[in-house]
Amino acid sequence: MLLHTHCTGSGEPIVLIHGLFGSYENLGVIARSLAEDYHVINIDVRNHGQSPHSEQMSYPLMAEDLLQTLEHLGLTKVSILGHSMGGKLAMAFALANPERVHKLILADVAPVVYPARHQQILAALNSVPLDKIQSRSEADKYLSKYISELGVRQFLLKSLHNQDDNFNWRFNLATLVEQYANIIGEPQQQGVFTGDCLFIKGELSDYILPEHKEQILTHFPKAKVKIIQGTGHWLHAEKPAVFTRLVQDFLSA
Repeated sequence: MLLHTHCTGSGEPIVLIHGLFGSYENLGVIARSLAEDYHVINIDVRNHGQSPHSEQMSYPLMAEDLLQTLEHLGLTKVSILGHSMGGKLAMAFALANPERVHKLILADVAPVVYPARHQQILAALNSVPLDKIQSRSEADKYLSKYISELGVRQFLLKSLHNQDDNFNWRFNLATLVEQYANIIGEPQQQGVFTGDCLFIKGELSDYILPEHKEQILTHFPKAKVKIIQGTGHWLHAEKPAVFTRLVQDFLSA
């Protein structure tokens, strides 16, 4: 599957991969900063943004999508930055195709199975009667019954698409529900990526924990960890300047 891409800048190539329910626009601030020195390939993963929809959603399939897309673009070796689900996709790709990855950056995610933690969001999204609403603010009223955090609702509403007064989610909600176990699962059980690898953790987030260290080093023996103080899981959005500096320092080292 060829993925939708948004390419900017010139120089050494780096791929940016967003998280669950997102799109390439989520990493736009980071992309604009990196485009001053790098060729940035910002992608929509399958079932998200403007990329094709499918009934299947697994990390091996998503890694194959990325491989096909890079071949289509004529890119043989890239660095990759992925956040959350996008980080797991980056891991899966690097473990399956280590010779095609220069440096790997994983934002607040580990190569582990996570507990289900999106049920409220999935229920909220399913509660919105897309055939009846006439505005985003109307959709927000439905979401607010399940989700109290305004920032989370605003993030989700970015993917509410209105075309000719017909509202639809850009992500394939039915597949995300059906394939959710794959999304929270391990990215790849086999393989080792021996290249340079940086994990960036949000201090207040529980996505990277001490008990994950062994599994991280099993697959990524050269892994280093940086912690951004005072941030949660959305570390790149909460402190974009600090996040970008860590990424640039790692890429240029």
